[in-house]
Amino acid sequence: MDSRTFAGPKVPAVFLTFWVIKLLTTGIGETGADFMGTHSIPVAGVVGVGGFFAALWWQLRASAYQPVRYWVTVLMVAVFGTMIADGPHVALGTPYWFDAIVYFVLLCGLLTWWLRSEGTLSVHSIVTSRRERFYWGTVLLTFGLGTALGDAVAINAGLGFGWSIVIFGVAILIPLGLWRAGLPAVACFWASYALTRPLGASVADYLAAKPSSGGLGWGTGPVTAVGLVLFAVLVAYVAVTHSDEEGAHGTAPEEDHEAEPVLD
Repeated sequence: MDSRTFAGPKVPAVFLTFWVIKLLTTGIGETGADFMGTHSIPVAGVVGVGGFFAALWWQLRASAYQPVRYWVTVLMVAVFGTMIADGPHVALGTPYWFDAIVYFVLLCGLLTWWLRSEGTLSVHSIVTSRRERFYWGTVLLTFGLGTALGDAVAINAGLGFGWSIVIFGVAILIPLGLWRAGLPAVACFWASYALTRPLGASVADYLAAKPSSGGLGWGTGPVTAVGLVLFAVLVAYVAVTHSDEEGAHGTAPEEDHEAEPVLD
């Protein structure tokens, strides 16, 4: 892969706003893909696949971090990630837990390749186009894994969306606790990042699903619309205030407890 060098990381700083917007994209991706798939498979394919590659191309062309480009790309990854996770289940009939295992193996393989190639998995190191490609490949696989994992708990295990919210709400706090205890911050970050998908998707599914399916019955369309409004407001906020740029808070929080790992 060719590698341009950028003046700073092409990703936002990891603070509260980052996690809130990330969770919103997971919910929008889940209900948005379901809404389009229910009404028109061709439209879902064009928006999901075409939108994903168009947004990624737009993001990769940038020479610096730009909030709108970045978060639109994450949003389209969320929609596309839902499709690639649901696709094998619908087309091949594989259980979601099996799909989750496949995506987990693929994610571990990509992270290993990234680490061996670049010597670090830190988001603060996304300063070359090569590392950025590794980053987006990892992001895509976390969405696929998270979608399959969430559906495995809610559907295959029969626990429903309510219990899924509880389970993943507790699970996402574990990496935070381990980081506070001194475990490697980069590993804790990626674990939390992957868990945002099943948590956000479970919340969105709970809001959208009919009461007979264990939800509140709001519908996938309204839940998606509300999510998009909140998403637009928050992205506009960080774009105007620059509060999510690297160094805006004077520190890199997910690396406070570790030195950058380097391979000999």
